[in-house]
Amino acid sequence: MCGIVGAASQRNILPILIEGLRRLEYRGYDSAGLVMLDDKQQFLRHRIAGKVQVLADVVEKNHLQGSIGIAHTRWATHGEPNERNAHPHISEDNLALVHNGIIENHDQLREQLKKQGFQFISDTDSEVIAHLIQYEMSKGLTLLKAVQQTTKQLHGTYALGILCKNNPEELIAVCNGAPLVIGLGFGENFMASDYLALLPVTERFISLENGDIAHLTAQVVTIYDADNHGINRQEKQVTRSHDVTDKGHFRHYMQKEIFEQPDAIRNTLANRFVDEQLLEEEILGKSAGAILDKITSVHIIACGTSYHAGLIARYWIEQLAGLPCNVEIASEFRYRQVVVRPNTLFIAISQSGETADTLAALRLAKTLGYVAILSICNMAESAMVRESDLVVLTQAGREIGVASTKAFTTQLCVLLMLALLMGRRHNIDALQEAVFVKQLLELPYRLNQVLHLDDTIRLLAQRFADKNHALFLGRGTQFPIALEGALKLKEISYIHAEAYPAGELKHGPLALVDKDMPVIVVAPNNHLLEKLKSNLHEVRARGGELIVFADHSAGVVNAPGTTVLDMPATPDILAPIIYTVPLQLLAYHVAVLKGTDVDQPRNLAKSVTVE
Repeated sequence: MCGIVGAASQRNILPILIEGLRRLEYRGYDSAGLVMLDDKQQFLRHRIAGKVQVLADVVEKNHLQGSIGIAHTRWATHGEPNERNAHPHISEDNLALVHNGIIENHDQLREQLKKQGFQFISDTDSEVIAHLIQYEMSKGLTLLKAVQQTTKQLHGTYALGILCKNNPEELIAVCNGAPLVIGLGFGENFMASDYLALLPVTERFISLENGDIAHLTAQVVTIYDADNHGINRQEKQVTRSHDVTDKGHFRHYMQKEIFEQPDAIRNTLANRFVDEQLLEEEILGKSAGAILDKITSVHIIACGTSYHAGLIARYWIEQLAGLPCNVEIASEFRYRQVVVRPNTLFIAISQSGETADTLAALRLAKTLGYVAILSICNMAESAMVRESDLVVLTQAGREIGVASTKAFTTQLCVLLMLALLMGRRHNIDALQEAVFVKQLLELPYRLNQVLHLDDTIRLLAQRFADKNHALFLGRGTQFPIALEGALKLKEISYIHAEAYPAGELKHGPLALVDKDMPVIVVAPNNHLLEKLKSNLHEVRARGGELIVFADHSAGVVNAPGTTVLDMPATPDILAPIIYTVPLQLLAYHVAVLKGTDVDQPRNLAKSVTVE
């Protein structure tokens, strides 16, 4: 969600702050701002509601100069997305602060601070932190000690960047449940929510851990842990080859990432097979075998697109391994009475590894007696990865577009590999495993075949130009793909879309069907095809307009009111991954036609670090 950038240097840092904010736009935001100290130790603050470019135009026109400062893009939680609520917040014209996260006890703290004479300008929970630090400093504490004392009083998640007039050469960075990295330079140091923001100025990074407080000057970085003890954190080199901000010849990041899926899946599969057999230790590590031997059931937790990946995994795990599998939305799991079966494996799925509800569910699960905690994630340095017993990284590469594409399909590849690892202990033998592995290794080629439908789908998207609603249908493993297709369409085109198991048509959704609601159907040639064809007849009998993605051997043909897009023949086990791609392309082209902000859809964020 919100993006933080900070710098302490001997040069003008304004270009660094602005470029850093631009590189964090993918996280989602609705306002932006920055503050620097000038050579007279006065705050230079500018805030706007809107895009980073608007902020850049304002500050560049004013020719601002400063060698230390912090900047922020805000995704509104408390208070409207306007200038008054934009960051940085300033307390007593002495302390400036930017914040990513949620302070759960902000109301209580606000009332206490009001009694101490502090006046609140914004509606945010973040302003409370600024005033609280300033209050602690008024007791005679140093900036660092005041921050340490303040964090003891905060309940919630927060990444903080702090600047103080009384300490004009110092920046403070605080990490608790929201990601923050330190960038190391020569005669300058930096902080940011993501190393991507700082790649133009450094390749050396330290990832802060929960409870860490970093004290930065242009020359020195000192890190303290949650117990206020000085600590050394490992430095990591991130080369500029990891810089994915170039869209190449593509119009949008989302389009680029759709077409990167064959390569992303090759990377995810690489070094995880030999002689058409899974390499268990390469996938899960040396300790995994003993854990997998114990498993008698599986519990999957995720949010959004990752939840849909979990729904598909349930079919695979129960089919290939014969183990019961429960799949649940993380925000629901957290707030109910959970009954854990003996020897249950807990799997958390997240693209970012920082999703607040999923991370909180993982931490709760560690107290509930699961046999092990396994995370499937795309970010090696994330909190989920650090806090899990077992980890499988998807190797999708950085995903910039808010609507997930390659992260989803690589999650599915990992989940299928896990299902096969469980299956070899129960339902499948080495010959069957070899067949499935061979099919997996052919997946990039098959995806390239599907991507050749791009021009056809672009023309098809024109039918949605005047539409406000759409219905997606699928059966079996294709029902979660229908859910994912509906989610993609609503996320980036703002068309209301629903998805149903096709067999449920008669139980409500059929009432919505008319000539103005396109019905999109995914129809691989499998054991449910004839049942699905009956559902298609139900739609046509009510005047509904069908768009069917079907295996060319399925016998579904073009007719008045029915448009068929031929899909390549697909092994049943891979059909969910293959049939995802045309729905991504459809959503993309409809959004382009509608003129929406494809990569940064309104009200949404890439890294959801709040509840």
